[in-house]
Amino acid sequence: MAITGGCLCGKVRYQITGQLFDASHCHCSMCRRQHGAAFATYADFNPADFKWISGENLVKVYETLSDDGWCFCSECGSSLAGTAKGKITSITLGTVEGDPGIKPESHIFVGSKAQWHEINDDIPQFDEWPPDTWEPPSKAP
Repeated sequence: MAITGGCLCGKVRYQITGQLFDASHCHCSMCRRQHGAAFATYADFNPADFKWISGENLVKVYETLSDDGWCFCSECGSSLAGTAKGKITSITLGTVEGDPGIKPESHIFVGSKAQWHEINDDIPQFDEWPPDTWEPPSKAP
């Protein structure tokens, strides 16, 4: 079963045919600024399983010097996906329609979280990337 979603204005739509994995709440300052919120929630996937269904021409990408970035709708500004080395590797869970089949498993980059936000759940917290078991999206399959 495919995972579908899209932006606020509905002009950009996507489909993921594979499973999502490594869902997390990212508290880094870049994600906070990108989303205008205390954290951003992403899940990774195999880039070969992703395609834009409509509105690809409206998708803009902001990339950092490390070749990681964010895809957003140029019409409504919705943050849609994350990139690594030019490939779309993660999706913002807030844009998924229905049940994505995964729940966040960790809080990452808690070392730089918003000072005004308090984490009140029991999922693991990591100051940066979790040790040993976690790889940044740029190294994901």
